[in-house]
Amino acid sequence: MTIGFASRAAASTCALCAAGLLTLAPAAASAGTRTDPAPSPGSGARTAPGPRAASAAAPDGLLYRSGTQVRPRAGAPGVPELSARSWLVADAGSGAVLAAHDAHRRLPPASTIKALFALTLLPVLPVGIRHTVSEEELTGIGPGSSRVGVAENLTYRISDLWNGVFLSSGNDAVRVLASLNGGWKVTAERMQDKARALGAHDTRVKSPDGYDAPGQVSSAFDLAVFGRAGLQNPDFVRYCSREEAVFPGRDDGSYAIRNTNRLLTGSDGVERYPGIVGIKNGYTSGAGHTLVAAARRDGRTLVVTVLNPRRGGAHAVYEEARTLLDWGFEASGRVDAVGSLDALRGASLPGSQAQPVAAPALTTVPAARDDGPERAVVWTVAGTALLGAVGTGLFLRLRWGPAVPD
Repeated sequence: MTIGFASRAAASTCALCAAGLLTLAPAAASAGTRTDPAPSPGSGARTAPGPRAASAAAPDGLLYRSGTQVRPRAGAPGVPELSARSWLVADAGSGAVLAAHDAHRRLPPASTIKALFALTLLPVLPVGIRHTVSEEELTGIGPGSSRVGVAENLTYRISDLWNGVFLSSGNDAVRVLASLNGGWKVTAERMQDKARALGAHDTRVKSPDGYDAPGQVSSAFDLAVFGRAGLQNPDFVRYCSREEAVFPGRDDGSYAIRNTNRLLTGSDGVERYPGIVGIKNGYTSGAGHTLVAAARRDGRTLVVTVLNPRRGGAHAVYEEARTLLDWGFEASGRVDAVGSLDALRGASLPGSQAQPVAAPALTTVPAARDDGPERAVVWTVAGTALLGAVGTGLFLRLRWGPAVPD
């Protein structure tokens, strides 16, 4: 009777193990399957490739859709219709994206990429040091490039060269600063690393000055990320908001340079925007006119990106940015965010083509195979079986005592 009871107890314990295994089996079978709802047919949703599909209703997922994205509340102003191929307006403080159009569309950035150049090099090049420019440092500047007038065998302060970068968009100044940073290729690689660290995964840096180069792209989202990051650096803000400066010339002379960002200076028929901070404008034949701008009003700072307006001429990029800023200040508090400039920050994988893996489930981005949950379930199943075996052995040992030789 006693032996029969022990056998039944052992069998009961094993039965419990089997029940646990059967209960967990469906979870193990489905561990590698994602059931996030996909965008509905015809919605125009566009997601980056990857194994994890974002919910079409998730806020950050909206930024991967084509077309204009906005979530107005009652009484919100109508979102403006612009001709730019891509644009975005965000709150620089919180990072909340108020509205966007094709936010992650990859386009040539022109000289707006100089914002990333500055974010990368400003912390490592002391502005007070002086440098005598060599002929070699001025080689390789693309035909038709904007220049500030850097001359070989002349000595410049690093701060002079930064004035040349921000005010005159001088590709000659970029070349010299890049040479002090280890060279053109090294600088491009460090800019790429900086972009990844900031969560800007659309950007591919080939030419640090923004000159058209095969494969060089960014996006309205990424450029807004760079602009917002720049606003947190006092040196960056000082340069990008400066309207005029004096630049060294030959024979101990100098000449005045003026910022080419007309929204900042109010020149050439473009009215200066109230509260404008600045940041960076650009133009190439491949990129068209591009602009990243920021402005402050009533304690709030907005950052906008406008890429390649298709009508309105050379000044359209400024007027469309003005329209976005006006709308953003009016809409603040009356719209829900369609995403965040922080959504992909700090989420990256090794490799030059790395994409975020730790991004919130609200976004869809390329990622490595995510087998964490699957492993967890497998180990849970194995652990349950092991526990059952140990429990059975323990029961028999307590009931009958340790085994002894006959």
